[in-house]
Amino acid sequence: MGSQEKLQLGTVVSNKMDKTVVVRIDRHKRHRLYGKTIRVTRRYKAHDETNECGLGDIVKISETRPISRDKRWRVVEVVVKGDVAEVAPTEIGSSLTAEIRTAQAEVAAKAAIEAAKAKAAAAAAAEVAALNPPAPVAKAEPVEVPEPVVQEVAAPEEAPAATADAATEETES
Repeated sequence: MGSQEKLQLGTVVSNKMDKTVVVRIDRHKRHRLYGKTIRVTRRYKAHDETNECGLGDIVKISETRPISRDKRWRVVEVVVKGDVAEVAPTEIGSSLTAEIRTAQAEVAAKAAIEAAKAKAAAAAAAEVAALNPPAPVAKAEPVEVPEPVVQEVAAPEEAPAATADAATEETES
């Protein structure tokens, strides 16, 4: 009985190496405790004999014998050609980077002006402090605090309370 060939479908994310492409394979699995669907990504290096794969291509790869230390897969076919632009990033954002640099230069100039103003204000304050030394502080003499006067308060009389008890006893009888 022969072995079944393992095939995977993935996207080419790098083709910078000679006769080798990096293929990303996404699969979805559910978290075993929470049940949320999670995307799991694996990257495989696959052998591309003719260097025909480009960035963004969807390719079918097959498991094979070890070709190098990391390569255990080979490209079987290119299913769909990718639509990734082959323009270098320096060409795309050259005007944008120039605008960013001028804005950064303006911000740096404003910060330098503010720092110079703060430095000048600190120097002026130091000159004023040097011309007007602070007045010497006189030693404070201890102040005597008089002792508080305690007055005794007389206790309330108990006679009116007895009459209130007598009044309640009269009403009960």
